[in-house]
Amino acid sequence: MNSPAVNGYNPTGLDSDVQIAGDPLALPHLLPAVPEHPATVADFAGLAREIAADRDSWSPVVRYDAASRWYHRLRTGPGYEVWLLSWLPGQGSGAHDHGPSSGVLTVLDGELTEHSGANGHPGTAARRSLRPGAQRVIAPGHVHEVVNDALVPAVSLHVYFPGLTEMPMRPSAAARARTCAPAAALRGTPVAPPAGRQPRPSPATTLNGSASG
Repeated sequence: MNSPAVNGYNPTGLDSDVQIAGDPLALPHLLPAVPEHPATVADFAGLAREIAADRDSWSPVVRYDAASRWYHRLRTGPGYEVWLLSWLPGQGSGAHDHGPSSGVLTVLDGELTEHSGANGHPGTAARRSLRPGAQRVIAPGHVHEVVNDALVPAVSLHVYFPGLTEMPMRPSAAARARTCAPAAALRGTPVAPPAGRQPRPSPATTLNGSASG
């Protein structure tokens, strides 16, 4: 194909088919559009890693509060927000979920312990140690508890998408396990009658001495 010249005049200013087609590596407008803001779980996990690697963007902001966890909203964007939290030894979040929001938790300094379980059942409780670089993706409604069990302060980064609108507190999985375990043990342990006394018949025993099913 010849250049689109009319009577020797080329309105495009291009002189060859190669110039008209263009080099896709040299023409940014031919490349796939790059999303302006994160939109997927992978995007938000990548955003958390990017901020974590840029220590100068968050380290000067960190403070510590002896009375409670310290927190600071570091960044917001369309459909998400980024929080910076610090934890002194012994400080914890309490068991909670994040309502309809998903989250990405990244430890920046120190070490945190996460307790979680399926549907909050103590029998399925899991304990995870989270060190710098560790990352956890939290689904909407997932119940967990984060504690600084170490002897040094910790700092963490939390990305919520959409932005956090509620954080319902839940019974601690550890506390529920402590409460339920003794009761479960008692249910399965027969209690011996006092010395010299015979056990009373069970209410399930019929008059003819046979047990009901």
